Amino acid sequence: MGEEKLKKKNNKDRAKMRRRMSAIVFALTFVFAILTIRLSYIMIVKRADYAARAEEQWTSEVKIDAIRGRILDTNGKELAVSANVYRVDFDLNSIRAYFDLTKLSKDEIEHLKGIGISISADQTKLSTSDIAPLIAKALNLDVAEVQKKLDTKLPSGAAAGSATLVRRIEKEQADKVKELKIHGVIVSPDTKRYYPNNNFLAHVLGSTNIDGKGLTGVELQYNSYLAGVPGMKIAELDKNNRDLPYTISQFTSPVNGKDVTLTIDENIQNFAEKIAQQAYEDNKAKAVSILVMDPKTGEVLAMVNKPDFDPNNPYDGADKFDGANQSDKLQKMWRNRLVNDTFEPGSIFKVITAITGLEENVVNKDTQFVDNGSISVGGITPKCWKPGGHGVQNFPEIIQNSCNVGFVELGQMIGKEKLCTSIDKFGFGKLSGIDLPGEAKGIVKPVNKVSDADLATIAFGQTNTVNSVQYMAAFNAVANGGTLIEPHVMKEVTHTDENDVKIVDDTFKPKTSTVASAEKTAELRSYLERVITGGSGTGTFIEGYHIGGKTGTAQKVINGRYEDGKYISSFVGMAPVSDPKVTVMVTVDEPSNGAYYAAQVAVPYGKPLFTDIFNYLNSKFSDENSNQITRDVVIPEIRGMKLEDAKKALKDAKLDFNIDGAGDTVVSVKPYPGYSVKEGAKINLYTTGDATYNNNVVMPDVRGYSKDDATKLLTSLGITPTFDGTGMVIDQDVAEGEVVTKGTSVKLSLKQDYKD
Repeated sequence: MGEEKLKKKNNKDRAKMRRRMSAIVFALTFVFAILTIRLSYIMIVKRADYAARAEEQWTSEVKIDAIRGRILDTNGKELAVSANVYRVDFDLNSIRAYFDLTKLSKDEIEHLKGIGISISADQTKLSTSDIAPLIAKALNLDVAEVQKKLDTKLPSGAAAGSATLVRRIEKEQADKVKELKIHGVIVSPDTKRYYPNNNFLAHVLGSTNIDGKGLTGVELQYNSYLAGVPGMKIAELDKNNRDLPYTISQFTSPVNGKDVTLTIDENIQNFAEKIAQQAYEDNKAKAVSILVMDPKTGEVLAMVNKPDFDPNNPYDGADKFDGANQSDKLQKMWRNRLVNDTFEPGSIFKVITAITGLEENVVNKDTQFVDNGSISVGGITPKCWKPGGHGVQNFPEIIQNSCNVGFVELGQMIGKEKLCTSIDKFGFGKLSGIDLPGEAKGIVKPVNKVSDADLATIAFGQTNTVNSVQYMAAFNAVANGGTLIEPHVMKEVTHTDENDVKIVDDTFKPKTSTVASAEKTAELRSYLERVITGGSGTGTFIEGYHIGGKTGTAQKVINGRYEDGKYISSFVGMAPVSDPKVTVMVTVDEPSNGAYYAAQVAVPYGKPLFTDIFNYLNSKFSDENSNQITRDVVIPEIRGMKLEDAKKALKDAKLDFNIDGAGDTVVSVKPYPGYSVKEGAKINLYTTGDATYNNNVVMPDVRGYSKDDATKLLTSLGITPTFDGTGMVIDQDVAEGEVVTKGTSVKLSLKQDYKD
């Protein structure tokens, strides 16, 4: 019986043991499973994080900024540069190692005492509070600010390996910090963006942020070139945070940024800046913009918006702009309206409708249009600016008179399919490709949604919207003979190698397409000259120069409807019309000084702008006739003058001469007086022979002249003028170049107050 009880007890003990063993095995298995999961999590999921923390602990890393590249004008003049300034960074690992006095040499300890750190005989450690006051004093900073940087922590809570104390300090401050000779306090070159001309070209250049990265304009567009590549110093550390003696610190020198040369000509930009400011003030406008381009290359020669800002202080002045908050105001101040804003172009768009009509062969110089003051189409009644209309006009006259009714009829002749195809071909409704940030492509109605009323308004410049650069690319195609060229502000990107040799890294290669014929664009340019000599652009007429242009006054659309009293007035021009070398656009947004028609508020500024450009280009290219915009000169009447007086008169007119004969009086001249020749041309003077032709003169072109100027010129040639009307000369009943006799009478038609 006892044995049986003992056997049962042993069985129970073994069962209990097995249960305990099972529990232990299960517990161990569970623990190992947890450890395995945790280890997997650490090794796989958190690997990057822990590796980064480990690297932070055994390496010291200090970033060294590259010097930002320059921005230059087309002639190499500096528009944005990086000034020579400095920065102070902390290699905190090295600084902490330096605090262990037991590791320092006697000379190092003496140096610390020499710069003002009190060290007792038994002291073995320094702290950040020992050096913070010295650094703060050298930099004129608050001690607490320096102390905070010295005690910088990582997000993990561990002590950081490096920190930036201050940037963009002057050399004097940098030298004071260097003199402290504290290990781990690193003084290195820094970049401070500086714009020598302040507000000059502000919207094109843009600005940079505190870290030297582009915010707007070229600074943003070409930041990857300008920024360069920062350098780096990485050293491995031992447990005492000292550089390991058997390792080599990695040091990568910074690669300085490349220079960006613009197509902008500083001189032409200066003319545009001056005139834009004048127009802004005179018209009490919301804004004024001017764009000057080379139509043969797509290069932007000048681009200005007023009001503007100073890129040296890009956050100042925003309070002058409307906006819901400070950020909104800043964006409006920085906004390049020529690129970022769209508007209904008004009558300047008639240039595109006109070239479409010519290319589609639905119109020629003899095609007639009837303007009775208005026209009903598709439920709307567009009006002509002239009450009662212009009556019967031919095609060149509807351009000269900017007749809305005539262009509605032309739009109907072209048809919506062909007009919309042309609009697309000339680049409207899509980005022009200008290399500046934030271009707006405008809104163009698709052909399947264009009603009869839309066709009418599109033809004279309403309904569709454009941006200024986009429009000028299309206008340039008319100027250059039919090629649409991608507009651009970058000319080339360069750097110098170790031998100081200039290396070209990139150039802007504009996309091009043929959109019109040389023949038809030349024909249209001759009609656009009539706008300047006898239309709404007469305020831009410059004697001796052949300028073509167009004006436009568009009522602004605000919140989906045309706003009373809110207009954008524009003038576009090209010169010389025979072979345009420069195009301009002047836009006045919301003039509020009483006048708003473009002929009144935009055109007058075209004249001084063109005058300055002509004088500059003729001086710049004095030895390159192909690039000059030479003036036409009317040969004066010098027959009967003493030779010396005649020579002086020709020199005053900037004409050269050949003398035939040995007499002392000019008997005859070829070509005849009154004939127009280019400045610098040679005139043949005859001092002997028959003076039979002394009564013959050539009728000059006096369209665009004032009454007084026309009278002075014609009477000097012996021609008698009579006048009809007031204002500028718009027509003459004796054609230019016709040979007449002295005493001939010519009737001149005058006109003023063109509205467009």
